[in-house]
Amino acid sequence: MKNRKIIYTILTAIIAVFLYLTNDKKQVQHNNNSKDNDGVIDVVLDNNFNYLPTSTTNQIIRHKYYTLSYNEKYEQAEWVAYELTPNHIKRIDRKRPYFIYDKQVKTKSANYRNYKKSGYDKGHLVPAGDMKFSGDAFNDTFYTSNISPQNHQFNAGVWNRLEQKTRYWTQKYGNLYIITGGILKQGLKTIGDEHVAVPNQFYKIILDYDKQHPKAIAFLMSNNDSNKPLYKFVTSIDNIEKLTGINFFSALPDNIEKSLEAKSDYKGWSFR
Repeated sequence: MKNRKIIYTILTAIIAVFLYLTNDKKQVQHNNNSKDNDGVIDVVLDNNFNYLPTSTTNQIIRHKYYTLSYNEKYEQAEWVAYELTPNHIKRIDRKRPYFIYDKQVKTKSANYRNYKKSGYDKGHLVPAGDMKFSGDAFNDTFYTSNISPQNHQFNAGVWNRLEQKTRYWTQKYGNLYIITGGILKQGLKTIGDEHVAVPNQFYKIILDYDKQHPKAIAFLMSNNDSNKPLYKFVTSIDNIEKLTGINFFSALPDNIEKSLEAKSDYKGWSFR
């Protein structure tokens, strides 16, 4: 009986030491990997965090802070996807770099010169304003794979209002997952020698994936100036799927995916 007590005590001590060392190792790894080169705390996503849309081109490019699906036919991304957190939103004045082509795009992303004298802005899909927390993150938004021709009044107007509102929602509600792109289809106007397509419409899908109360909202806007309130542009994810041929949030459980994609409720989203 005495020997059993001794053995039990030793085993308990060994297990306690093992758990302590394991937890300490995880904490060290987190401390080593949770800051970027600007000293900003970065978000470590769960290994199961995969809400990427499907790709119609099978050319998915993964940058450090966002992912995109490049469509060579239209010389731009059909979607960009990234997580936006309250820690990412910083009022830092960063110098705008030159636009450069994306080396990861095997078919080569369009040259920025296509936009010269075209009458269209180099419209960011992942906003540079969402990535000011890090110099590297900010610079990565200036790949030409992350831009699309946008009417200046649209880019600086209602589209900018939506981007600012998204940052506001992030600060108020926490981490959001964002997917943005243009509606790419046959017959679009093109610019430049590489025939960069000019989308007539742009979409933005925002997901707040809480396991108990998941919510999503989608916006569809014409590539023109507008003074209409944002709720006028709310649509369903199902509608955007029909327009693009892209399947959004297919990794979510079917019942949650169907529920989120059928809704188009601005009030339920903005006052949650």
